[in-house]
This record gives sequence, structure tokens and C-alpha cells, in this order.
Amino acid sequence: MYVVVDPRAEVAAGFTSMFSREGLSAVGFDSGEFQEWLTTAAERDLSAVQGFLLGDFADRPNYPNLIRSHSRAPIIALSDVRSLEQTLELFTAGIDDVVRKPIHVKEIVARSDAVWRRMNGPKQEVESDRLKIFFDGRDPEVDGEPLALPRRERHILEYLAKNRMRRVTKSQIFNAIYGVFNDDVDETVVEGHISKLRKKLRLRLGFEVIDAKRYLGYQFVA
Repeated sequence: MYVVVDPRAEVAAGFTSMFSREGLSAVGFDSGEFQEWLTTAAERDLSAVQGFLLGDFADRPNYPNLIRSHSRAPIIALSDVRSLEQTLELFTAGIDDVVRKPIHVKEIVARSDAVWRRMNGPKQEVESDRLKIFFDGRDPEVDGEPLALPRRERHILEYLAKNRMRRVTKSQIFNAIYGVFNDDVDETVVEGHISKLRKKLRLRLGFEVIDAKRYLGYQFVA
């Protein structure tokens, strides 16, 4: 899930809509709403955040420290104008990357993933024996051949691979894929996606790579 913060409702709504068209969950806040949510959100909700996108507003340089006290997700700032002084100020404040509008959300996702890699290691994919998982929109490969997956299943596999050192719950997966505030879809849909994903992987590999424990959640174990 990506979190867009901008006091201009039309800007926040525009970016959340663009994320949605790419099959990615996103939620928009104005600056006041965001601070309240960030300081009261449950850990499982915060762990679902894959990136923060900050629009152009007056007290934006104060936000990185606030965010870092609750989440390690990448923080990317949007710039309405080309300004070296502003860019340097944002990097000094703790922003991970600065991008100038207009920009496609695919580039935002790519930059966010690049920040994750810098923080968590240089590898741009997870490779385990016969299975290779990418984080740039490509389908995973089994024995060097692509395994075509629907976007939701691919995003779930990528999320599990990124969090392979811990077990994640159904709610965490749902929040990451569909968004914390999505009331139109029941989180039980995750069970169906994972069931289909596990079956496809098992048929190609001959063994399980996603361990499922009732009440405890799921973990990538390959």
C-alpha cells in the first residue's frame, strides 16, 4: 500500500487513482489527517505501507522524522518546480528521493523499490534454487521460464518474498495489496489468491514455497 499526503484533495485523489489503475493499493490524506492516522495506526497497518508520497506543502520537511518514528518505508517527495535549494532541503530533512511532476506511478514504485534495496541489501530479486522473484513488474521465473501470474497474485508473492524473514498475517497481506481503508472487498479474498498461487507454484516446482499456518499467517520459505 502507498500513502499519498497532500492538502490538495484533487492531487491526492489523482495519485491514488493512478496507483489503482496499476493494480496497487493507495490511500490519500491531507497533512492533518495523516498525522492522526500515523500516530494511532496499528503496527499491522503500518507494516503494509510500501512507500510514502509527500506532495508540496509548507511543513513537509518536518514529516520524515515523524514518519521514521513509526515506519521504515521509503519516503518520496513530489516537486512542483525545479529548485535545487528545495531539493537539498528535503534530502537534509530525511526524504529518501525527490521527483518532479509530472511523473508516472510506475517510476514512483521503481524508485521506492530502489530505496528498499539500498536499505535492505543490493539484490534486485529474490532467488531460491529454481525460483526467481523480481520487484520490477516482471513475472517470477521457474527454471528460467516465466510463470505468468495475475497482478494480485504476483504482488502477494513479492510481498511475501520481501518479508521472508517473518510470518505475515492475512490482514497484513490484505492491507498491502488492497489498502487499509478498502471496505468494498473482504479480506478473506486473500485466502483464495494464496490458494491459487500456492497451487501454481507447487505444480511447477513440486514443493511448497509458501508455508501457511492457521491463525498465524503465511511465510515465504523457499
